[in-house]
Amino acid sequence: MAKKSKITANERRRAVVARHAERRAALKEIVRTGTAEERAAAVRALARQPRDASATRIRNRDSVDGRPRGHLSKFGLSRIRFREMAHRGELPGVTKASW
Repeated sequence: MAKKSKITANERRRAVVARHAERRAALKEIVRTGTAEERAAAVRALARQPRDASATRIRNRDSVDGRPRGHLSKFGLSRIRFREMAHRGELPGVTKASW
C-alpha cells in the first residue's frame, strides 16, 4: 500500500495536467511551427506554467492500492495485484497458462 500523501499528490497532478492541457498543447504547437519570435514567447509561456502541468509528471499507479512499480496499463494494476486477482478469477478473460 502506497502512502496516502503520494496517491493524493498524483491525483492533484492529474487535475493540474487536465486544467492546463489545452493551453499547453497550443503553446507546443506554436513552438513546433511558429516564427522565431513566436517560438521564444511560447517557450517563455511554457516555462511560466506550473511544473505539474506537464503530463510526464503523472505516475502510473495501481488503482487498488497505489503501488507505483510494476504497473500493467491494460488492467490498471500492479504485477502483484494482477497475479492475486487472476488466481482468484476476478479478472474476466484472464486464464493461467498451461502447456
